[in-house]
Amino acid sequence: MAYVISDDCVACGTCQPECPTESISEGDIYSINPDTCIDCGTCADVCPSGAISQG
Repeated sequence: MAYVISDDCVACGTCQPECPTESISEGDIYSINPDTCIDCGTCADVCPSGAISQG
């Protein structure tokens, strides 16, 4: 199951360069494309606000 980013996202950008499949898109809050997310959890590990979890 793909990871998701909650409203707790502060759009710091820490997660985006860590994604091996470039599935994270920038915005007011970032979002993860569930079609390309490989469920590796790297983004969740680096998120300073704890906004990323398994969906």
